[in-house]
Amino acid sequence: MNGTIVNFFTIQLPTPATWVYFSALLAAALFVKFSRLLSIRNWDVFTLFLFAPGFLLLESHLADRWGYGWLLGASGYFLLRCVADLILVRRPVLSPNLNLSGLACLGGVLFASLIWVAVQQPRTAFDPGDSAPSPIDEMLVKTLAQTPGEVVGFTVPIGTARALALLCHLSVVVGLVLIGWKHFGDIHSGMAAAAFYLLLPYTYMLTPNSTLGLGRWDHVWPMAWMVWAVFCYRRPTLAGIFLGVAAGGVLFPVLTAPIWLSFYWRRGAGRFAGAFLLSAGLTLAIAAGVLWARYWTQDWHSAEALARWQPWLAPPTDARGVWQGVYWVYRLPVFIAYVACVVTTLFWPAPKNLAHVLALSAAVLIGIQFWCADNGGVYVLWYLPFLLLLVFRPNLSAAQPPPTRDDWLKRLGRRCTRVFLRMFRRRKPARVA
Repeated sequence: MNGTIVNFFTIQLPTPATWVYFSALLAAALFVKFSRLLSIRNWDVFTLFLFAPGFLLLESHLADRWGYGWLLGASGYFLLRCVADLILVRRPVLSPNLNLSGLACLGGVLFASLIWVAVQQPRTAFDPGDSAPSPIDEMLVKTLAQTPGEVVGFTVPIGTARALALLCHLSVVVGLVLIGWKHFGDIHSGMAAAAFYLLLPYTYMLTPNSTLGLGRWDHVWPMAWMVWAVFCYRRPTLAGIFLGVAAGGVLFPVLTAPIWLSFYWRRGAGRFAGAFLLSAGLTLAIAAGVLWARYWTQDWHSAEALARWQPWLAPPTDARGVWQGVYWVYRLPVFIAYVACVVTTLFWPAPKNLAHVLALSAAVLIGIQFWCADNGGVYVLWYLPFLLLLVFRPNLSAAQPPPTRDDWLKRLGRRCTRVFLRMFRRRKPARVA
């Protein structure tokens, strides 16, 4: 009898392939509009699973190069999809096949299962060659001959890393729901995006120290803040604070700053820039202080400084991905083209609305995958919430920042400007009577 009770409460985690097939079938039942089979919504629902074969190939450890190639191919498709979204103005309202309360219940169950995955997965030692360190890791921790596995192992215990990842996922889910309610005018769409986010297998496959061995808690960190920057887009100061915290934590969200500056041009760009720089600087200083206190004896001038993230340097020998074994010079033209595209987002399209910000931000984050020397294509969680917002968004042509009001901050800025000009104004010599 006791053995029967124990077996009843024993839950075996499904294999990654099983979860991919199950989530694909459930997503089709929930989000595919069978009355309009030839629609962009249906196509997007199915193409969001394009990354799954690549992760399954990496999980098998039998065809790593093919796996990374598949992931980059899927990234290339979504890069084109984000660019095409700039011209998709008319968006018909297509509600999910499940009502709001059902989606909320499903989302709660899926998040509970995500917690169960984090608890049940074996807490084994991490293979220190499996995942690439973020730029902040490389800059601050020995700059870095260490790998992210070592960073997780020594600075953040496995249990803590998984708890942080769960908190970041929760922040993303709540942000998606509120964006749907506040800016899409349809909480049903926001709840659908949140449920779909938890349903996709990538949130489970990329759990820190999972069997795939590629997940890290800081992969979810930027979106945990950038989603809230989107939610606060009507307040440039708050949006700048959230984006600055994301950039100060993992650095690469700074590449989306030109998009936001263009979005707020003449409508709060100064406030956004000031808040962004201040919050990014404070976050970076806190991270540097914590890591300096622990690693002050490390060599900060390692020859591998940012090698994975600087295409003009040869990547380390343990780097994995499509660039493994390829001469580093061939990576440089890809990076130059990427920088040109990022600069272009500062001027085009103009003026921008919220739909442009979502599409271009996702495209910029996707583009990093193509010149990153290690695990390029793996970082799906960097931009997945933005892709879901593109799938479920309505027409956002009118979603632009409001004109800045003549409040205390604007008056203080004018007063400081007058004082500054008065201090450096050249005085005219007095006339001699």
